[in-house]
Amino acid sequence: MQIEVARDVFRLAQVFTISRGSRTEAHVLTVQVSDGDHRGWGECVPYARYDETLESVEAEIGGLPKVFDRGALMDLLPAGAARNAVDCALWDLEAKRTGKRVWELAGLARPGPEITAYTLSLDTPEKMRAQAEKNAFRPLLKIKLGTPDDMARLEAVRAGAPDATIIVDANEGWSAEVYTDLAPHLVRLGVALVEQPLPAGQDDALIGMDRPVPVCADESCHDRASLPGLKGKYDVVNIKLDKAGGLSEALRLRDAALAEGYGVMVGCMVGSSLAMAPATLVAQGAMVVDLDGPLLLAEDRNTPLVFDTRGVHPPKAALWG
Repeated sequence: MQIEVARDVFRLAQVFTISRGSRTEAHVLTVQVSDGDHRGWGECVPYARYDETLESVEAEIGGLPKVFDRGALMDLLPAGAARNAVDCALWDLEAKRTGKRVWELAGLARPGPEITAYTLSLDTPEKMRAQAEKNAFRPLLKIKLGTPDDMARLEAVRAGAPDATIIVDANEGWSAEVYTDLAPHLVRLGVALVEQPLPAGQDDALIGMDRPVPVCADESCHDRASLPGLKGKYDVVNIKLDKAGGLSEALRLRDAALAEGYGVMVGCMVGSSLAMAPATLVAQGAMVVDLDGPLLLAEDRNTPLVFDTRGVHPPKAALWG
């Protein structure tokens, strides 16, 4: 088996800002796995928050043996971007070998479109209101917050999109005191979900805290091993393939989280349609779907995912799976 890794850059449609900084491009790694007759593809987005770089993830993939299968991969690489790209490429390779779709190979029902959130970048209240007005037709908007001045931003977005469902992502940017102060206003403004209000290492403060709006673990939840540490703190878990380490673990994490009574959100890093394609299988029936990465790009893969009024559609075989 041959593995090739390439670096790809996709221009963003506009500057994308969260509490940790801004970017104008999405830098991804594209992985190709070949058995000589067929090729499988996967994509990952190394994330500095988890001490990943393009170089470190390339090195992880480059250290794999020449012979292994999807089951062995779970022990060869830890959860993270490297394992994600290789795992998804192996699923795609098996689909091409067998002539079946990945959802069939995984024993899943035929997937359909799912309504996805559309993310509004962190900006001034005035500019965020303008973003909200421009996208008010979308049923679900996600707001990037995580600063001491978030109340004005939230009010502005609600004014700009009075009918949209709103979810908020604080990206670990609040303290327990800030979250407690904001919580009643989140209810008043109809916020449906709050992602990771506190830093992952400080989220014990959520234990026993009133949570009038469901609180979702993002940076605090990576794979199934994360679940015991979430008890009493969170109501929902955000499953991202780059955190979980691929489709294989993401599907297992989804089932385990649901069995323990958590709601499920399926999210993404900012990547192309190739990165979102496997996640559309995990997203079936999820409480919240946030697979808007391609909508934030100025350019995409040759066979992109379809987004319409019914949501994000599963990939065509020409793209993945």
